[in-house]
Amino acid sequence: MIGLLAAVIVAITTTAGEIDVRVDSALAPRTAANFLSYVRRGFFDGGTFFRTVTTQPDNQPHNRAKIDVIQATHNAAAHPHLDPPVVFEPTSVTGLRHRDGTVSMARDAALNTAQTDFFICIGNQPSLDDGGLRSKDHRGFAAFGQVVRGMAVVRRIHAAPQHDQQLTPPFTIVRARIVAQ
Repeated sequence: MIGLLAAVIVAITTTAGEIDVRVDSALAPRTAANFLSYVRRGFFDGGTFFRTVTTQPDNQPHNRAKIDVIQATHNAAAHPHLDPPVVFEPTSVTGLRHRDGTVSMARDAALNTAQTDFFICIGNQPSLDDGGLRSKDHRGFAAFGQVVRGMAVVRRIHAAPQHDQQLTPPFTIVRARIVAQ
C-alpha cells in the first residue's frame, strides 16, 4: 500500500504517451529520494524505455522466474555522472509489493547498486519481492511507487517490437516532472 501522506506524483511523458507515478516517500524514503533527486535535476529528460521483458512470447529463456516488466534509464549523454548508489530498501521492510503497475529500482547482482534505472511491472510479479526467485541473492528489488495513470501506455511499450529484450526502437522519455506533492 502506498503511504498517501508522503506521496508525490511524477508525470513521465514518453513518445508512447504519459505515465503518472505516485512515489512513496513514507514507505521507501531512500529509494524515493534517490528517484526524485534525478527527476528534479532532469536526468530522465531524453532518457529511454529501452527494455521489455516478456513471458508471451518468452524472451527470458535462461531465467527460472519469468517476469513482465519494462525498464527505463536516464539520459547518459547529458548526465554521465551519477550519484552514489542508493542503500537497498527490501520489500520485507517497506511493505510494498511488486504488483501490476509497481515502479521499482533496477540493480546489479549485488545489493546497494541501484542508481537511475527503474522498471514498471505488468501484472503481479512476486518473484521480484524480497525472498523471490528472480534475483540470485533472493533479496528482490526496491519498490518505491505505483502507476496511477497510464497503464495503457506501459502495456503498449511492453508489447512493442524487441530483440533480445531491447526495444527496437526504444521509447524516448521526453520529460519527467513532479506535478503534485
